[in-house]
Amino acid sequence: MTITFLGTGTSQGVPVIACNCEVCTSADSRDSRLRTSILIEDKGKVIVVDSGPDFRYQMLRAKVQRLDAIVFTHEHKDHIAGLDDIRAFNYRQNAAVEVYADLRVQAALKREFYYIFDEFKYPGIPQLNLHTINGDPFDIGHITFTPIEVLHYKLPVMGFRVNDFTYITDAKTVSEQEIEKIKGSKVLVINALQKQDHISHFTLEEALAFADLVGAEKTYLTHISHRLGRHHDISKELPRGIEMAYDGLQLQLPG
Repeated sequence: MTITFLGTGTSQGVPVIACNCEVCTSADSRDSRLRTSILIEDKGKVIVVDSGPDFRYQMLRAKVQRLDAIVFTHEHKDHIAGLDDIRAFNYRQNAAVEVYADLRVQAALKREFYYIFDEFKYPGIPQLNLHTINGDPFDIGHITFTPIEVLHYKLPVMGFRVNDFTYITDAKTVSEQEIEKIKGSKVLVINALQKQDHISHFTLEEALAFADLVGAEKTYLTHISHRLGRHHDISKELPRGIEMAYDGLQLQLPG
């Protein structure tokens, strides 16, 4: 199984528009971060978690040739805004893309992309099949996803465990019950927005504490703001086994 980090930035991305801080002006490519998303590839299945505003460019940059499914964590614009661009895959594959989301996210998709769901189907609109995430494990082909509910302030957000890999973004609190679903993961991906306290995101300190609690062999930090600092500098502060993710990073994991 190959995991590709399509984007590792927060809702504004990095660099931030009109910002001249040392991160936004950094020459290190690892400090350029599109909106958060990952690509999962295993035995011919190609799945994206979240299609944010950078979805089109992420597909081009990663040279993605087919797409079987999109799995949504939650309905914020930085996670759903690029859905319209599945049209290219509809045309290439002559098939709908499978879309997995809970009922609240589905309602948001129907508001934001109303034309996809109209009774009158305008030619060329995106084609998708909606599947409901209800908290139980679900399969996409041979790949089993176990939902993990976290809170983004007061908004429930889905993380997902696939085999020994767990992906969580936009978390501020995680219940003991959900932590039990994560334990035993060999690879953990968790959000670390910045060092200063934030109402709806783990700070770096909170993310490190959560990583220590889970005890994965390897932890990668994502959903990173320009306020956290430069990749090179923060990397030197991290404990062994914890790394900053960056756009384009690939992980090879047992399928």
